[in-house]
Amino acid sequence: MSQASPMPRPICLVKNVCGSLQVCKDAIEFLNGINQPVVVVSVVGLYRTGKSYLMNRLAGQQTGFALGNTIESKTKGIWMWCVPHPSERGQTLVLLDTEGLGDIDKGDSKNDGWIFCLAVLLSSTLVYNSRGTIDNDAIQKLHYITEISEQIKIRSAEAGEEGDEDSQFVRFFPSFVWVVRDFTLSLEIDGNEVTEDEYLDFALQLKKGVNKKTSDYNLPRECIRSYFPSRKCFVFPSPASPDNMRRLETLQERDLVQGFLETTGRFCEYIFVKSPVKTLKGGHRVTGKLLGQLAQIYVETISSGKVPCLDNAVVALANLENKAAVQEALKVYKSGMEEVKNNFPVSVTDFTSEHQKSSKLATSEFMKNSFKDEKGDYLKQLVQDIDMCYVVLMEENEMASERKCKELLKDLFSDMNKRLQNGEYSQCGGYEIYCRDRDAIIVQYRREPNKGVKAEAVLNEILNEREAEGKSILHADEKLTENDRKIQEEKEKAALLEQKCKEEEEKRIDYEHKMEVEEERQKDRMKQIEEKFRKEMEQQQEEMERAVESKVKEREALMDKGFKEKAELMEDEIKNLKKQQEEKSSGGWFKEYVLPIVKTCADLLPTVLQHRFMMKRLK
Repeated sequence: MSQASPMPRPICLVKNVCGSLQVCKDAIEFLNGINQPVVVVSVVGLYRTGKSYLMNRLAGQQTGFALGNTIESKTKGIWMWCVPHPSERGQTLVLLDTEGLGDIDKGDSKNDGWIFCLAVLLSSTLVYNSRGTIDNDAIQKLHYITEISEQIKIRSAEAGEEGDEDSQFVRFFPSFVWVVRDFTLSLEIDGNEVTEDEYLDFALQLKKGVNKKTSDYNLPRECIRSYFPSRKCFVFPSPASPDNMRRLETLQERDLVQGFLETTGRFCEYIFVKSPVKTLKGGHRVTGKLLGQLAQIYVETISSGKVPCLDNAVVALANLENKAAVQEALKVYKSGMEEVKNNFPVSVTDFTSEHQKSSKLATSEFMKNSFKDEKGDYLKQLVQDIDMCYVVLMEENEMASERKCKELLKDLFSDMNKRLQNGEYSQCGGYEIYCRDRDAIIVQYRREPNKGVKAEAVLNEILNEREAEGKSILHADEKLTENDRKIQEEKEKAALLEQKCKEEEEKRIDYEHKMEVEEERQKDRMKQIEEKFRKEMEQQQEEMERAVESKVKEREALMDKGFKEKAELMEDEIKNLKKQQEEKSSGGWFKEYVLPIVKTCADLLPTVLQHRFMMKRLK
């Protein structure tokens, strides 16, 4: 898979100008050059909390994302830095540094909400950066999470499916990492030492009660616990003295607090090892090219005043990618046929063998790049395009064979034509000499190799053209009696009929061979379709298993804390997820999607190629 040239410094992915979001073309062009899977890490948080420093460290650099040393927010919009993944070969690490939330100069909470929403939609790991402690004030500042259900939809309105979408977010949302900067307290709860993760879980504990104050307290905590499939926490001490903080970009490691460096190392290692490849709804792995298209779709949707929908985004992406997949696959087929085309004319065996091989490679290329082609429309288009290209090449091969055979016969008959003009066959006994010369030419013609698929047809055509010539010589030969002439005429008719039969036999053999090849193509195509959909099912199963695992863990935590009613509600969500999981693993997906596609592609053979072959036989 191709990787773009190194990105020396971050570039803007999404501009935020006067509250209006716009995708930057140069960033999209860069992403278009990345066909590797991407691990996307976004950092969000209040402005001036040191988000950019962490992203620079993930990029393995001291500088890059603007840090700034004043109270003014430096990052506007969303900035992107693409680097080779440090530990996963064949993957690209995409770092997204977002505009600080709550910027007093901007004062636009709705705009902040969309920035946060984009970070959630685009990333596979979401890092939330805050300062001090994880207290109620810090959690309440993360109110954007409570608005997610209004800013992100899973299903389109046209889908007509009912149900609580909030319970489905865990299937598609990124993993969540809370980073606490300038942490000065001891990691203790009730006098007992705790881990960073236990500290986060303690901060996210729910309160019992049904009044508004309790509901407001619980809501952001419930969202964090319910929406994200995994949670992790890192607490960082202050990196340096207040004076040195102003020049953090230029500080050497020896000038930084040792505890800060150790936590930074653990944080980076966790991101590199645990952060997954970004996937779409359905489990399809996202490449850099897809990420760019995804950003465009979401930003355009937000700018139009609509709510981003995961289903709609996947469908739009699938349409774009599947169209491109058809074209790329067709290029593979044409490229594979180029060598045989350059050697026209070739035999049916050589031609169909190359066709079968190139078609298989083209289908593989399509399967590799396509996704969510549930009705098989794009595969059907590819099959049609390949078959039409095949028909054109078939005709070119036949024409090349026809030209070569005619030229060959013209050369072979040249001496005989001279004798004919000189009257050598007009003498007594000339017909016997004529037949001898003609038959010798036919023998020599059939010995010539690489004549192609029209060898017998062209010979038959030429012999029929010269039939009158032979009759004329026969009737002019004074050596022959009338009875001899009648015998020779019968022999000529039999010879021409035999030649016609040879032509028909050649057509029949070619036809049967072509149809055998098409049957093999169909078997191979069906095999690839089954393999493709099994892989997609496995991706969906992984997506579902991750969601179920997260929900089970959350249900157990609720039961331990005495939230029996909430745990029961969580049990219903788990049962619903497991039901969906069983439906997909039962084989119904194969009947619903694979078989119709196979049938659709099978129906193409009679409508395109078989008709073509039959017409050839009838000519």
